[in-house]
Parts: sequence; structure tokens; C-alpha cells
Amino acid sequence: MSRTATPSFALSRRALLAGLASLPLAAPALHASAAAPAITATTGMIADLARRLTGGPVSALMGPGMDPHGYRPTRSDILALSRADLILWHGLNLEAQFTDVMADLSRRTPVLAVAETIPKDRLLSDPAYPDRPDPHVWFDPDLWLIAAESIAAALEEQGFDTGARLAGLRADVAALQTYCAATLATVPEPARVLVTAHDAFAYFGRAHGWQVEGIQGISTESEAGLARIGELVDLLVSRRIPAVFVESSVSDRTIRALIEGADAQGHYVTIGGELFSDAMGPDGSYEGTWIGMIDHNVTTIARALGGDAPERGMVGKLDAGT
Repeated sequence: MSRTATPSFALSRRALLAGLASLPLAAPALHASAAAPAITATTGMIADLARRLTGGPVSALMGPGMDPHGYRPTRSDILALSRADLILWHGLNLEAQFTDVMADLSRRTPVLAVAETIPKDRLLSDPAYPDRPDPHVWFDPDLWLIAAESIAAALEEQGFDTGARLAGLRADVAALQTYCAATLATVPEPARVLVTAHDAFAYFGRAHGWQVEGIQGISTESEAGLARIGELVDLLVSRRIPAVFVESSVSDRTIRALIEGADAQGHYVTIGGELFSDAMGPDGSYEGTWIGMIDHNVTTIARALGGDAPERGMVGKLDAGT
């Protein structure tokens, strides 16, 4: 599985800001006047929405398997951002290392923190930091659609006509929600417990009425203690939970510790599959889209926990080998 990707040539905050200061204020003018506006996003989930809404290319700084919590912008990232006509980032402290960079770039380029356009009363808080919201809003399609509408508005200001594409996205989201609800309802109620490496799925749990437990906290930068692992082992054993899940952008080390702990108490637990949490699937694949990502996760979770879901997911596009 993929490991957290933090480029070794990442820049210090001082170097980043110094580099930004040296860039010409007219950097966006590098694009030919007849060319479509250049759009750069931080995460793949945001880039996918923008591609759906424009029908054209959108650059993403973080690809499959990359963890936005600890990702530090590189020189090439700064160059790409400086040449963009519109910058889309998540906000809500997801890409914490980008905060100062985005503040500086916003003086010369339109910058939208898409998740921060979601009403605050619909956000969950980080249990470790009650004053901070949980940033993983893409796991609630209703909330992610609000983000899409905000992106559409920003694209309209850049000259894109997003009306028909946004309507199509709304229809696809409705179909996705219907599939998710029906599929997850087939899992026996006692088994509706999702255990993963870090606490990324709280919005999923709230949307579908599931108990969700992560070994690490909201951020993958947090540490998992032995006490937390012990608590989850007891939960697996007492509830007879058959499977836990690894994530494509997080090490599986702590998940392996859970399995070993349950085995020591006589309860066999398997890895139910790999979920996409903070990054989507491979570029160019169905799982490399936000809808494909959610389809994959829901289908994998249901099948591993005793539910009934088609092997290739909602519309038969899932890679059965993933």
C-alpha cells in the first residue's frame, strides 16, 4: 500500500515566503490571453470537482497516497501556484503547512478555501482540539456538494459556464447517496463499526449512523498510544467485529497491532480492505475520482462486515483487484 508522501526537498516556511516574495506580481500573465484560466488545487478531491465543473484540466499538488496533514509545499508547488489564475485549497487546517503560503498568494491571485464555505454549524469538531473543525468533509456528500457549489461560483468568475455540469454532479451525488444508504443498510447492525488507522471518517459515521473509531486522531501527525490500541482491541473482541481497514495514505502498522491484540484474546480479525481517506485512488482510474472513491469505500466496508454489495460497486466500474 502507499505510504505517506512527504517530499524530502520540501521548503522551510522562511524559504517559502522568501521565494513567494521574489516572484513577479504579474506571474499569472505567463498564460496566453486566449488560453483557458489555469486552475491549481491542493488535493485530488478538490481537483476532481473542478474538473467535473470545467470539463478541462486542473492541476493537483497532492496525488494518490499523499497525506495532506503533513505535506509541505515544494518549490515546484510554489511555482505552479504562482502561475495559477485560480487556486483551490481545502482549508480547515487540513493542509496546515500551506496556511502562510495561501495568505501571501491571495494578495495577487483568487484563492478559495473550499471547505470553509460550508456553514460552521454543519461541521464536526476535532475531539483533541474542540476549537478546530474536523476537515474530512468530503465523506458527507451533502457537505461536499456545498463545496462544489462554491467552486462553481469561483469558476463562473473566471469565465466558465458551470450550470449544466453542476446539475449533472448533483444528480450523480443523489445516485451515490441512494447506493450508499441501501448498501450500508445490508450490514448487520451489531457489525456497523468502522475501525481505521486515523479518525477520518466521522462525517461518514454521522451521515450513515455508524460508529467510527480511529487509532490516531483527526491528523495523521498525532500519535497512537498503547491505551488507545488496548481500548480498540477490547471493542473488537466484545463486539465480535470481523474486520478493520487500512488506508491508502497512512501506515498500516497500528492496524496490524490491533489484529495481533485481538488474536491474542482468541478473536480473529481480518483486514477488510484498503480505504481511501485523505487521497483518492490512482490517477485515471474510477477510484481516482471522488465518486469512485466513495463507491469503493462503501462497497469495501459493506462486503467486509457482512453486508451485500456488488463486487464492482455502484455502476460496475470498481477494480475488483483493489
